Amino acid sequence: MRKLNLLFMAVVGVLMSAMPVFAQAAEPAADHNVGLKAIAAGVGFAIAVFGGALGQSRIGAAACEGAARNPGAAAKIQTMMILGLALIESLVLFALVIVFVKT
Repeated sequence: MRKLNLLFMAVVGVLMSAMPVFAQAAEPAADHNVGLKAIAAGVGFAIAVFGGALGQSRIGAAACEGAARNPGAAAKIQTMMILGLALIESLVLFALVIVFVKT
C-alpha cells in the first residue's frame, strides 16, 4: 500500500508541475516543422505502398496456385482475387488521401 501511495504522489507531482504549460498565453505559433511533416508523410505512404504491394503479390500467387490445383474453380478464384486487389488498392489510395489532408 505504501508503494501505491508513493506512486500516486509521484504522478500527482508530475501532473502539477506540468500545469504552468496550460497557463501560457495563446499566441499563434509559426509552424517550423512543415518539411518534417512532409518527410514523415512520405515515409508513411511508402510503408503503406510497400504493404499493399506485398499483399497484392501474395494474393496473385495464391490465386495462381489455387487455379493450378483446381482449374474448375479458376473463375471464382479470379473473381475473388480481383475483389481483394481492388480493396487493397483502395486502402493505398486512402493512405494517399490522408497524406494530402494532413500535410
